[in-house]
Amino acid sequence: MEQLTHLDEQGRPRMVDVSAKPDTMREAITKGTVHMKAETIDLIKKRQVAKGDVLTVAQIAGIMAAKQTPNLIPLCHPLLLSEIRVELEIDEQNHAINITSTVKNTGKTGVEMEAMTATAVAALTIYDMCKAVDRGIRIDNIRLVKKSGGKSGTIILE
Repeated sequence: MEQLTHLDEQGRPRMVDVSAKPDTMREAITKGTVHMKAETIDLIKKRQVAKGDVLTVAQIAGIMAAKQTPNLIPLCHPLLLSEIRVELEIDEQNHAINITSTVKNTGKTGVEMEAMTATAVAALTIYDMCKAVDRGIRIDNIRLVKKSGGKSGTIILE
């Protein structure tokens, strides 16, 4: 069994030492979905949600969240991020908003957690802004779909 990298020899938590690793170009792409009533999708499209423009606010929240990841996830390295994209697509047929977050950097450690955080917070923002009109909103299937860089190279999961 592999040893957990965030524990030292005595089993105490630690931030992994990545100083000897080479800098490489890294990218992570994550996705998630927010399901809701068709009427809620319609309000979002018409920008008639009382709290404001849901898609723009969720996009900004996701970008801001990616930058805050080391403050939210214990032992996560603070990283200089070179690109953060949060894309939101309305899926009218399934009454959902699909979120795709892409984070890039050049560094010693990957950006999967930053991309996952961006997707999760964008989804939570949609939920928060629409919960007054739709109590049945469901956040679903937040996942890593691709990562590249580092010694493991490119991994495509879907």
